[in-house]
Amino acid sequence: MNQPSPLTPKGIKYQRVLLKISGEALMGDQGFGIKPEVISLVADEIVEAASLGCDVAVVVGGGNIFRGVQNSTKLGMDRAAADYVGMLATIMNSLILQETVKSKGMQVRVMSAIGMDRIAEPYIRLKAVRHLEKGRVVIFAGGTGNPFFSTDTTSALRAAEIGADVIMMAKNGVDGVYDKDPKLCPDAVKFDTLTYDDVLMKDLKVMDQTAVTLCKETRLPILVFDFNRHRAITKILQGEKIGTYIGPLS
Repeated sequence: MNQPSPLTPKGIKYQRVLLKISGEALMGDQGFGIKPEVISLVADEIVEAASLGCDVAVVVGGGNIFRGVQNSTKLGMDRAAADYVGMLATIMNSLILQETVKSKGMQVRVMSAIGMDRIAEPYIRLKAVRHLEKGRVVIFAGGTGNPFFSTDTTSALRAAEIGADVIMMAKNGVDGVYDKDPKLCPDAVKFDTLTYDDVLMKDLKVMDQTAVTLCKETRLPILVFDFNRHRAITKILQGEKIGTYIGPLS
């Protein structure tokens, strides 16, 4: 999949996007949980993007509630069990985001990789695509349904399955990919464009290597941007160059 032409017939750069939001981004300046003002702004951005005619799918992490790798060590848990708890955290975040988006007048569905028929639809690829075609926002919850895989990998997998044009990686306070942590190193250099191999060989901390490799195999572009920038998603869809583009350069 190559980088799309400047604008689609609907006047947007990408027709179908998968937005990846970290659980930590939902905390705002809190140390845990969800800050209502933050998730409301997230919902506003999603609704505005969908209102432009873009098909919007979302994967949200669970790190604001529980992180499998770190907590399995601290609590002496089996890694697989800890990862399942992390998947449940993503479902909680997804349900809250669903209700926030719905309250703003947009139709939305949560589809879970873990069976929870009382609160979410099971993930079925063709049904997810149909929801998107009908203009509904789709939130993918429960990771891949398997331990040892991150929500980054979930994003790459679901984006490939639904035929997304791009993965939008929303970062908290970082406006792209740098050669080192810009929050710690004032001399950090930002990259405007990168190939998948650049990310893998330089071990740039964009997403985990399994996810990057899957994006490489499916030629799925990744756009890393600062979610705190006002109306960033809308500006990207309208053709403004924001953040760092990772993908095939031709």
